[in-house]
Amino acid sequence: MQSAREFNFDGLVGPSHNYAGLSFGNVASFSNVKSASNPREAALQGLAKMRELAARGFAQAVMPPQARPNFRLLRRIGFTGTDADVLARAYRESPVILACAYSASPMWTANAATVSPSADTFDGRAHFTAANLNNKLHRSEEHLQSTRTLRALFADERHFAVHEALPPTSAFGDEGAANHTRFCATHGGKGVEFFTYGRVEFDPSAPAPKKYPARQTLEASQAIARLHGLDSARTVFASQNPDVIDQGVFHNDVIAVGNGNVLFYHEQAFHDEGAVLNSLRNALACVEAELTAIRVDSQVVAVGDAVASYLFNSQLLTKPDGTMALVIPQECQENRAVARYLEELVASGGPVDELIHFDLRQSMRNGGGPACLRLRVALTGAEIAAMHQGVIMTEALYDTLVAWVGKYYRDHLEPKDLADPQLALECSAALEELSRILGLPGLYDLT
Repeated sequence: MQSAREFNFDGLVGPSHNYAGLSFGNVASFSNVKSASNPREAALQGLAKMRELAARGFAQAVMPPQARPNFRLLRRIGFTGTDADVLARAYRESPVILACAYSASPMWTANAATVSPSADTFDGRAHFTAANLNNKLHRSEEHLQSTRTLRALFADERHFAVHEALPPTSAFGDEGAANHTRFCATHGGKGVEFFTYGRVEFDPSAPAPKKYPARQTLEASQAIARLHGLDSARTVFASQNPDVIDQGVFHNDVIAVGNGNVLFYHEQAFHDEGAVLNSLRNALACVEAELTAIRVDSQVVAVGDAVASYLFNSQLLTKPDGTMALVIPQECQENRAVARYLEELVASGGPVDELIHFDLRQSMRNGGGPACLRLRVALTGAEIAAMHQGVIMTEALYDTLVAWVGKYYRDHLEPKDLADPQLALECSAALEELSRILGLPGLYDLT
């Protein structure tokens, strides 16, 4: 067994960060529609989180934003002329579609891909599959750049395999690591890969929500497990509770989070809680680990409070001494029921003995907390050496990116500003410089 470290690749918020309310089923996103955003503050809040966690000794890296606006999308659906003409006509005829082309949602890198570490795969390489995100127009083309970025960061095919996204049909709706968790005794040892889904395409009798869409299918999860060459004895598939999807739990990471051998979850997270726990215990026995389940009862924290505070959209991180810290948004401390529960959790003598909180209000208002912002990648020493080094968070990189944000990002952005051709030029110039900062020439196709 090789030793390994788990890197968190946090999404760097892009300069077009705005509140368009495009994500039906995401209560926070929908409730802030058309309000003014602050892209500069959003990026700085995310960078502060990355810097702090890196300073605490956690392995931290940056996932660069995607190019916006998406002129390719706008031209494919009939908006023609100069770039300025395209923006003006799109704003005049369909401002919602223009907002889709400007979406900064790639900041939530938990949706970028599903990752299986080399200890789990058939060929001993780390495998990545970019999520197709086909449930929402504004996210449905992200996989193109996600694949390109992942192949730039993990280019050495001796160590890494980056797969294309699954077919963009409803049968293979895939939302990435937001519906995937890995359990293990150590990051370098064999683990159990846990996939959750909201519906089954080819079984209409299977549980499914009635109000909001289920974005992940069982068929997509099974396809990724095949692509990555996972051992069926150490792979678990679980149905989300459709009732909580209809309460705003659009991804499993809004109602559960796991790390090491710990599952921190709400009692209403799964369709059949007992069966899920039994399956995880049996699979973990294969790697000589025992599941530690931290269950939060509805009487203690209601689903509505969990969604409003993003209690479970937290990062559960293993510290050097083997205990765990829970990285939470500031909103958790402002919700009375959640704050009281967290005090009791830390004092309970269980695996979680520290809370680390951050102000991520700009992200939270758009519907994403700490866990949404990061993609977890467990890497061996050889794999760390083989990946692109320019994205690893350091004090020097942090200082450079803070200055870059100050140079290019606006501090106020309203829906009407998306029609401004100057904003498109600012976004393009920002990403050209960012690719140089990160040492990733050719990362973007800005033509």
